[in-house]
Amino acid sequence: MNTLNVILIVLAAGLVAMGCVKADRVRGWRESFNPSAPELPDSAFVAARVVLFGMAGVAIFSVFQFMTVVADAEWSDDELNSAVSQATAELDGTSRFGDIFDDDSGFDEQFATMIEEEVVENGGGGAPQSGVDAGSTASNKPSDADYTVMASGADAAFCVHVVRTRSKDGDYTPPGIAGNPGTVTVPSYDFAVTSRKGEC
Repeated sequence: MNTLNVILIVLAAGLVAMGCVKADRVRGWRESFNPSAPELPDSAFVAARVVLFGMAGVAIFSVFQFMTVVADAEWSDDELNSAVSQATAELDGTSRFGDIFDDDSGFDEQFATMIEEEVVENGGGGAPQSGVDAGSTASNKPSDADYTVMASGADAAFCVHVVRTRSKDGDYTPPGIAGNPGTVTVPSYDFAVTSRKGEC
């Protein structure tokens, strides 16, 4: 619970306590400070209690609103577990085109982004649309890589293993100029994706 919520709860408790003070006690305090002051009618105490209890209700309502906002901005372990499982199932067996120059220099970042996007997409209505991180391991290679998936608010972590296999059957060669056969081939890769609980 954050500091603002604690302050609001204390404020609400104080307002309720003020509203519960008996009228005779308030009259006694008032008379001790100002004996010549006119006596307050019972209706004034009723109105004061309505205002104090109403303000306390607003404070408690604000606490629940803030708690809802915080919950919507953070992942739970169950949400992350479900999202990783679904993302793994959707990524496993897929195919994607690679770099036409067969340059794998950016493979690690591309894999991580691919996993993060799929996890967020499968987070469901209650999960945030951000806050997911897929951290790569130092031993990653273009053909075989591991990523530790974590999310803000969740204590759980998951290891996603990605195996990339060259698939020449899926290559694409765009047509050349003036209808001539193309000379550039875009390579295709198949992905085998698995996941398990825990860091890689």
